[in-house]
Amino acid sequence: MSAVARATWTPAETEVLVRSMMLAPSVHNTQPWLLEVAPGELSVRERAEPALPHHDPLGRDRAASCGAAVANLELAVRTLGRSAEVAFLPDDGRPDLVARIAVGDPEPPAAEELRRYGAIARRVSHRAPFEGVAVPAPVVRAIVAAGGARGVEARPVQAGREVAVVSRLLHSAAEHFRQDGVYQRELSLWTIRDEAVHRHGVGVPASRIPAGSVPWAGLVRRATEIPEPAELERRLAGETLLLFVTADDARLDHVRVGYAMERAWLAAVDLGLAAAVLTQPLHWAPVRSALCEDLGLTGFPQALVRVGYAAEAVAPAPRRAVEEVLRER
Repeated sequence: MSAVARATWTPAETEVLVRSMMLAPSVHNTQPWLLEVAPGELSVRERAEPALPHHDPLGRDRAASCGAAVANLELAVRTLGRSAEVAFLPDDGRPDLVARIAVGDPEPPAAEELRRYGAIARRVSHRAPFEGVAVPAPVVRAIVAAGGARGVEARPVQAGREVAVVSRLLHSAAEHFRQDGVYQRELSLWTIRDEAVHRHGVGVPASRIPAGSVPWAGLVRRATEIPEPAELERRLAGETLLLFVTADDARLDHVRVGYAMERAWLAAVDLGLAAAVLTQPLHWAPVRSALCEDLGLTGFPQALVRVGYAAEAVAPAPRRAVEEVLRER
């Protein structure tokens, strides 16, 4: 690697890197990552302390959250005009090391990379209904293509039978989690009052969890009204749903699916759309196995992503302080 590539990051460049990573989506907005900055190299580590033992007992969502952070960080490196080579889980002796990005010689970013980097600050979880305007097929194909990664398939849920299957399973999962007292207590711990946003820096503001009849947004509470499967099917038929499937179900697959999902999400934002990720139902084994069987999947379903045109803008969720997530070497 050249002397130029090994140069120390300037404070301004470090700020770009860490701020970009911090804006990645994460399960319950736990932001379970740390960034290590060194000359010519960046490392993303997984924090163990924001645990969700009931929602995410195996850490699938936490690993996917870190994968999403890597996608943002890679774009930031490219926007700073350097080449970037990502290696996932590069060190067996350091299981918390999610990815290492080798930063190479100067290399101008492509226009598409610049646009998607710009989308990082505009990306938010849109848990409310969309406008009801259909997403054109070429746009869906572009988002699916952006979400491609090794071992990950992003596939649209087809209208008709597949939407009916997903609707039935989401209804069952919503009923299950609404009655699950342990899950409800855990969710309440990560639900924060809006006036406390800046003090906490993590968690989901209460106003972001729709109180009405929208269980496909995840985060089902006891007060959530759950529509009948036929009504839920009608509503979902007016949206675009993407299902992310991995070839295997190991930690590497979970990291990769988060990386792929964030790339697709940023492509959607760049194309004028909004999105929200839904993983909660897939943590319930009956839903996960039924999706595989009823949709004929050859891999493991990891997440559903709703995509559409937002009726109104949503403010960004709170974030940790920079000093909580940055380590310089």
